[in-house]
Amino acid sequence: MSIGHAGASPALADQLKDPAYSAFLLLRTVFTIAPIAFGLDKFFNLLTHPHHWNMYLAGWMDKLVPGTADQCMYVVGVVEIAAGVLVAVAPRIGAWVVAAWLAAIIFDLVTGPGFYDVALRDFGLLVGAVALGRLAQGVHDGSVGRT
Repeated sequence: MSIGHAGASPALADQLKDPAYSAFLLLRTVFTIAPIAFGLDKFFNLLTHPHHWNMYLAGWMDKLVPGTADQCMYVVGVVEIAAGVLVAVAPRIGAWVVAAWLAAIIFDLVTGPGFYDVALRDFGLLVGAVALGRLAQGVHDGSVGRT
């Protein structure tokens, strides 16, 4: 039982009874951890070993940005880490940043290296980020997570 005055936020256990709030927490957690993990891996290339992340960079984009493809991936890593942190602290904004970032990645993948399977997967992630954005707005407005 939650102790407090009228209008106080319900206890987490009560909030978790709301399926939309549970979905919000799950998506917020995933869209915090995944971008940070993928961003960090841009510096270590553990997930793509023995290759490097730059294999996903479209040739035209590599020619467009200054520096090497690996240096571009370092910038990508920093952006992904920042996006994950933003989802953690401000999911109403961070979710839309992640969705936009995923749209840019999809554009890169379908116009360059031809990783259409990865682009399709990222489209599914983009839809999840949009769902997080909508749920985060509901949490902010108080229509999600109130019992």
